[in-house]
Amino acid sequence: MQNNTFNPILDTDSYKASHFLQYPPGTTSLFAYLESRGGRFPQTLFFGLQAILKSQLLQPITSENISEAAELFAQHGLPFAKAGFERIVNLHQGHWPVKIRAVPEGTLVPTHNVLMTVESTDPALPWIVTYLETLILRVWYPVTVATLSLNARSLIETALIQSADDPASEIPFKLHDFGARGVSSRESAMLGGMAHLVNFQGTDTVAALVAARNYYGCPMAGYSIPAAEHSTMTSWGRSRETEAYQSMLNHFAKPGSIIAVVSDSYDIDNAIAHIWGQQLKPKVIESGATIVVRVDSGDPVEQVLGALNKLDHAFGHHLNSKGFKLLNHVRVIQGDGIDLDTIQEILDTVLKAGYSASNVVFGMGGALLQKVNRDTQKFAYKVCEATIDGKRISIRKEPVSDKGKWSKAGRQDLIRNTNGEFQTITVPDALDQSPESVLQTVYVDGKLQNEATFDEIRKRASCHS
Repeated sequence: MQNNTFNPILDTDSYKASHFLQYPPGTTSLFAYLESRGGRFPQTLFFGLQAILKSQLLQPITSENISEAAELFAQHGLPFAKAGFERIVNLHQGHWPVKIRAVPEGTLVPTHNVLMTVESTDPALPWIVTYLETLILRVWYPVTVATLSLNARSLIETALIQSADDPASEIPFKLHDFGARGVSSRESAMLGGMAHLVNFQGTDTVAALVAARNYYGCPMAGYSIPAAEHSTMTSWGRSRETEAYQSMLNHFAKPGSIIAVVSDSYDIDNAIAHIWGQQLKPKVIESGATIVVRVDSGDPVEQVLGALNKLDHAFGHHLNSKGFKLLNHVRVIQGDGIDLDTIQEILDTVLKAGYSASNVVFGMGGALLQKVNRDTQKFAYKVCEATIDGKRISIRKEPVSDKGKWSKAGRQDLIRNTNGEFQTITVPDALDQSPESVLQTVYVDGKLQNEATFDEIRKRASCHS
């Protein structure tokens, strides 16, 4: 998620450069926390911090970084804490002097609770805690995508439990990530794509596979299948549409295989009823493969139900153990216009028509990885305690115009109460953290602790679906 020209000092907001001069004299420590202050979902699935720490905070600051930053901020019109960063290079071997504790990744936590804390470890550099806010707060993105993906899984899983024979085996591949081309950067594809893979195993976002391997030790986090795009079909010309589909069968169809063929390049009704349902029907059946017909144009709900009816007429169905229709040899994927609302509408319509949710697969792109922002879950990173002249002082913001933005005061921690529920508490002055804390130390002065594997995170997250 970085290149060789990355300067960690410059991954901040401009106004942060002057903040080292703004704290009261005698300030030797700052303590901040991260929380979701509410938003679209009542809980958040924590994920992505380890990737950010490994890719960003493990790179030591160098003298060259300091020289570049000093020159840039001087031209930018701001003071720069050159002596402070030189202290980091000379005394801390270039590593950020902070301690970071966080809820284990893959944990589902109700909003308004502490998810992470950041504390300075060098009395001469307390301002580092807020200088890092810009970089660290970006964890909102993978957390939000993981949370969105988890909610999609819940919708689909509910329909499968109602209408499918083996929901557990089907759910990992029911929502496929198509979002790589629709995000703002490769970094977004990596972080967001990985976040989705916490809940599912289907993806076309290759960058996410690389990131899961590099940052979470997962040899292969997701899978895909041979699939057509419009160019590979339309390049044959409209008069040779049947040959285009037949070519897919010739190359990829074999017993037990699954292939997806976009079939709306011209006339989806004709493609299903006549090409798939008549001309290629014998070859489909003989191949032993499952053909997933992709319908991508028009109203998603109408198109999916229409495709199921036409495929049912052509290939027939059998009833599963729950009395729902399961198509023979074919399935349908909808990858256009998919979000949580359309997923629910499609599933409701499909089940109402007597079809099992097993017949339908979803592809999700921009609505999964791009149509989120920090306010989706109202993420905030706030200082709640300062040590000034040797005394720990509780601090908070209390805007009279918006109580929803009031921050927490005092050293914060996360525990499970007597009911087993998460509860954010204020730690007494005599303690650095609660003895019952569920937060784990993940970073101290340039060293990672309590690293998690992707499998561990998935296992933890699966308890919430």
